[in-house]
Amino acid sequence: MPVASNPLSHPQQIETLYADHHGWLQRWLRHKLGDAHHAADLAQDTFVRIMASRDALLGIREPRAYLTSTAKWLLADRARRQAIEQAYLAELAVLADSLPCHPSPDEVLMAVQALEQIGAALDAVSPRMREAFLRHYLDGQTHAAIAADLGVSKRMVQKYLVQVLLQCRALCPALDECRP
Repeated sequence: MPVASNPLSHPQQIETLYADHHGWLQRWLRHKLGDAHHAADLAQDTFVRIMASRDALLGIREPRAYLTSTAKWLLADRARRQAIEQAYLAELAVLADSLPCHPSPDEVLMAVQALEQIGAALDAVSPRMREAFLRHYLDGQTHAAIAADLGVSKRMVQKYLVQVLLQCRALCPALDECRP
């Protein structure tokens, strides 16, 4: 039954969507992930994401396609989050011998969350801005080297970096906690 033609209220539409498709979505995710527990969590997260969007159900003609798309975005977010966490933990393992003390689990969690927020900020800017930012701050390249590689002026590279930093500032509240 297409949800778009349903005159029910938003909560009733969510309830109907959940009742009609939750089991199917969970089975689909279990097949994708190979893990029933992660599939159940992700199915629930999918419906939570839809509930958070007041206009999410307007015009939906294919509920399963909509659920699948939402679940795929959440899968990608999950994979990105795990990659960030693994990279951070791998770097920590390399530095473990030289650190005077080991970070607490709360400090590790805060660092991973900050990296996730920075990753989200980088996803929100253009590919050129992201590339300039990563080359400058991770690879240590100069503005001139980046400008030459990207085929833009040094001034444009500076603009890219400022815009990315502003985006990080807007989307990364954890950065405020790091300021002295």
